Amino acid sequence: MPDPDLDRFSSRRSTVYAKNGLVSTSQPLAAEAGVQLLREGGNAFDAAVATAAALNVVEPTSTGLGGDVFALYKTADGEVGAMRSCGGAPAEATIENVRNALREADDASQYYPESRGYATDDAEEAGMPFLGPHAVTVPGTARGWEATVQELGRLTLADALQPAIGYATEGYPVSEVIASHWTGAEDLFTDDHAREAYLKDGNAPGVGEEMTLPRLGETMETIAEEGADVVYEGEIAEQIAGEIQEKGGFMTVEDLAAFEPEFIDPVSTTYNGAEIYELPPNNQGLIALEALNIAEELDAGEHPIDSPERVHYFAEAMKRAFHDGHRYITDPEYEEIPPLADKGYAKERAEEVGESASDVSFGFPGDTGADHAEDADTVLLTVADDEGNVVSYINSRFAGFGSGLVAGDTGIALQNRGASFSLDSEHPNSLEPGKRPFHTLIPALAKFDEDDWAAFGVMGGYMQPQGHVQVISNIVDYDVPLQAALDEPRWRYREDGSLAVEARMDDRVQSKLARMGHDVSVLPPVMFGGAQITRCAEDVLSGATEPRKDGNATGY
Repeated sequence: MPDPDLDRFSSRRSTVYAKNGLVSTSQPLAAEAGVQLLREGGNAFDAAVATAAALNVVEPTSTGLGGDVFALYKTADGEVGAMRSCGGAPAEATIENVRNALREADDASQYYPESRGYATDDAEEAGMPFLGPHAVTVPGTARGWEATVQELGRLTLADALQPAIGYATEGYPVSEVIASHWTGAEDLFTDDHAREAYLKDGNAPGVGEEMTLPRLGETMETIAEEGADVVYEGEIAEQIAGEIQEKGGFMTVEDLAAFEPEFIDPVSTTYNGAEIYELPPNNQGLIALEALNIAEELDAGEHPIDSPERVHYFAEAMKRAFHDGHRYITDPEYEEIPPLADKGYAKERAEEVGESASDVSFGFPGDTGADHAEDADTVLLTVADDEGNVVSYINSRFAGFGSGLVAGDTGIALQNRGASFSLDSEHPNSLEPGKRPFHTLIPALAKFDEDDWAAFGVMGGYMQPQGHVQVISNIVDYDVPLQAALDEPRWRYREDGSLAVEARMDDRVQSKLARMGHDVSVLPPVMFGGAQITRCAEDVLSGATEPRKDGNATGY
């Protein structure tokens, strides 16, 4: 999959301001869908679902009805809350059953792309499949969207789906970054019905080429007419379960029907005067909070914004947070998770950090599928309205188009989030029936003052908590404008122990980091996440969008 050459662009953006409502996301047509719902009388939550649904169509390379959805929000009346809508493993998906299925498969290697290095001829040695039917968990998107508008919105799910249905059936031109990612579907999809749903004569659409997704549009029309239950108990559910079973998987309509989204309490910490809210386990929000706590203890934000010392201390904080989070975070109904966001614990971890880089494990003991998530794909959108609602809304299938399975003629590409399970029964994130896997998706909120709230997030697997830490530090420690906070060159700690940076980062900084003992590498901009942010500060709405993506921030 070729990466777009984003380094060639020299354009600039300013922070966007609006009076009535503002949407930030990674594709302009999707942002416009959200604004359309605001103009029609909807609030930020209606706009969030409309934007998310439109992204299913205009950015299908990263999201879809076959995946999951999460939200963090602050309502106009001051409620701070979260929604988690992700399903678990099928009732028959035990470690033993998956291993038996791998033994019996005609070609189990198809589940393990060579580029990821997980293929093996021995079912007893194999990790959790990355692709195929065993990587599919119950998708949470449709009921999550419906719950959002019913509990928090003013309009209906049918209203929110209309812009997406229009794009799917009437067509739209494909944007540049998304076109480059779409090429991965050419090798991923092998079934005729999957290729017909997402390719043109076997090829991904080019930049600016008009694309329609009529099967997906018809499915959305059915959901608009019958409600989300049709995905879990009706004709669409039958096609989802049938597709997986035909390929040797275990999911049933009963597994789908049993799923319900949940409204939960977020977790939070303070960082240099701001309060940051994240999702609790099974999501990786605790990793971001622990890293912020350690960084605060180290005074990482006291160093100049463009200094190697700042990168060093934040990266060392991040290392320890990853090490802890990857060892403990899983479905809390199955394992007890330590209080990783505790300030006292962060003080102990900070005492280990010195002026030179340290060797800290990324936190994968034994066999685990969690390391599949390093460069996963997703979409994030943020919305603020003139009532004071702010919402961070995130949707994903995990890696690109997901498992490689498309459910019958529905146009629903099914996620591979189950790849994050482990087939090691001793691992906290081991596969069990009904269990939800470790989840990378983390929308976020920041409270800067009593009447100053921001919804934000940074897409991209394990870049997400690292992006959260960097964006918050840019705003809190250096008081830079929102767009500048997203534009700043980024770094990321990698699973292999290296410290990757963008080429735009000053050579002096890179050189000093190497002298401090970091294994420095340079990666292209698309590897450093996709941030979005909207802010409501004393009735003034502002927003910014990721310069490494196709999107924009737009309002009215």
